[in-house]
Amino acid sequence: MTPYLTRIDIFPVKSLDGVSVAEATVLDSGALAGDRTYALFDSQGRFINAKRTAAIQRLRTTFSADSQSITLAVDGQEPVASFDLQQQRPALEVWLSDYFQQPVTLQENHDLGFPDDTNAAGPTLISTATLQAVADWHGLALAETRRRFRTNLEIDGVPPFWEDQLFSADGSPVQFAIGDVELMGINPCQRCIVPTRDTLTGAATDRFQKTFAQQRATTLPIWAPPQRFNHFYKLAVNTNIVGQGGKRLNVGDDVSVI
Repeated sequence: MTPYLTRIDIFPVKSLDGVSVAEATVLDSGALAGDRTYALFDSQGRFINAKRTAAIQRLRTTFSADSQSITLAVDGQEPVASFDLQQQRPALEVWLSDYFQQPVTLQENHDLGFPDDTNAAGPTLISTATLQAVADWHGLALAETRRRFRTNLEIDGVPPFWEDQLFSADGSPVQFAIGDVELMGINPCQRCIVPTRDTLTGAATDRFQKTFAQQRATTLPIWAPPQRFNHFYKLAVNTNIVGQGGKRLNVGDDVSVI
């Protein structure tokens, strides 16, 4: 096997569309620069995300090269509005409030972003072969499956579920390297309702979670510690990166387990 980093995706605004990039800088916190830097909140300070409303999956977004401006469209129609995330934030919040039919504020965190797992706040990681296997289970396209699971780092040159070796049976970190960046694999990523829905319409895929769990259980590789699976609706690996701030991950970097 010759594992290598084949894809990097960052998500400038949590729960909105991602951006594929050729390189990403590691922050002092271990997060990737520009990933989930912004998030939408309701009037009670709760995330507005696809876990709570499928309407967010009908919202298409693109970003400028520096991720400082956002263009929005609904249901794949022509773009309807563009905003600078700093200079035009009040107008953006008005547009989003109208769309979601509730007050919306946009908040930012340039140090850590807004990860789902704050105890393993580094980039999430998966292999291309894993995504293709899951796509085949459900009769989906690879690109659609990739959008459903919203993972940061994608590894090629390995078999399906290769990444399941990057967490241990007892919970101790597993060290591995991508290029000159050292990462620690922490745990298999517990999934939510989001991957069960079509990424463009928000419509639920029939029996997605049940089929997924059944297939995951029967295809669990011998290198995956079964102790870490109290259920089988888990996919990808959560990581931490410590003391690597300022280093860069680059598409094409070799991957090795330390």
